[in-house]
Amino acid sequence: MADITLTDVTKRYADGTEAVKHMNLEVKDGEFMILVGPSGCGKSTALRMIAGLEDISEGEMRIGDKVVNNLAPRDRDIAMVFQNYALYPHMTVRENMGFALKLAKVPQSEIDKKVDDAAKTLDLTDHLERKPANLSGGQRQRVAMGRAIVRDPQVFLMDEPLSNLDAKLRVQMRTEVSRLQRDLSTTMVYVTHDQTEAMTLGDRVAVMRSGVLQQVDTPRALYNDPVNIFVAGFIGSPAMNFFSAKISGGTVQLPFAKVPAPKGVKDAPDVIVGIRPEDFEDAKLAPANHPEGVEFEAPIELVESMGSEIYAYFSFQGGEVSSDELAELARDSGIAETPSGGAGRAVARLNPESEVREGQKARLWFDAAKLHLFGAADGANLRRAKAEQAATVEATKEAVAAEAEKPGEEPPAPE
Repeated sequence: MADITLTDVTKRYADGTEAVKHMNLEVKDGEFMILVGPSGCGKSTALRMIAGLEDISEGEMRIGDKVVNNLAPRDRDIAMVFQNYALYPHMTVRENMGFALKLAKVPQSEIDKKVDDAAKTLDLTDHLERKPANLSGGQRQRVAMGRAIVRDPQVFLMDEPLSNLDAKLRVQMRTEVSRLQRDLSTTMVYVTHDQTEAMTLGDRVAVMRSGVLQQVDTPRALYNDPVNIFVAGFIGSPAMNFFSAKISGGTVQLPFAKVPAPKGVKDAPDVIVGIRPEDFEDAKLAPANHPEGVEFEAPIELVESMGSEIYAYFSFQGGEVSSDELAELARDSGIAETPSGGAGRAVARLNPESEVREGQKARLWFDAAKLHLFGAADGANLRRAKAEQAATVEATKEAVAAEAEKPGEEPPAPE
């Protein structure tokens, strides 16, 4: 096992395009790190640079205590699992899993033992003499993982390994990948476009946009405290709702309600407010005596019953948000061309007992304590920026106080 350190790593192509820009990332020994972001954000390029399949234009990359910028892939002690499995169709499962060891001239007895152990771990023992054409998609993916496992590498790299599977099988394989990483305790870097995979699999998640690393943190921290509007909009399903608003006289004025502004946030004529769908509720089913709960009336345009919950889509006037970050997310999700009819739309995730109906107005409720505030100009999380500023001021005060407490230098003794 080994840690991975990227220091100011950049990938620049011959035409001047920068796919990855000054990336600084540390993957700890034994950590499961997820690289996630929309199509074209640079996540796969970053993974390929770790693997040695792409040259590094600038910066330094270490695996363990070794600089690997100029090392060939075979010399980096890594194993990679690709999106398309890359199995040899004429070989059996056993032969596919042991092929890299055979090329390395490992004794056959040792190859057999490693393949048998990996097959047991991946529930492939009964399929060792079958060929890939006779396997399901999930079984082929497990064979590709087994081929990586038998090499016992320092680092596993996975490039969207589940993207070719159907929805049900993807859920099953997510569990398998998570169990495998836990059992092997090996450093793993996993690239995915699916934020659900990122949130359920990773110890930490690195969110990328246009080649730039936006935020690296635990899934819970990304969800609760996104650094900017892009991370907030990317993380969460359904996605966070955004509304144009202003802060005046200590009050946040939303298109459909007014709520007290969070402590320490200054008045601003133009801010963006984020509210997650799960922070709404049918007013009739809302928590009783919640000090920061706010009710409002909304026209319900569409109701989707999911069994365990209801998605209620409602419209609002005068609070639509224009943002490059959100436009990019909309293009990536395929909803950029959805007609709005001149009104903004939001979604509320409600209790399945709710009786809201399409085409009718409903009393909804939301938890004002869970508002997210972002700057309209730069998309930065205003509450996070305020906290970081306060922490910097406090650290400066402590440093000054510590310096003042240092004993003065003794004057030199007279000669």
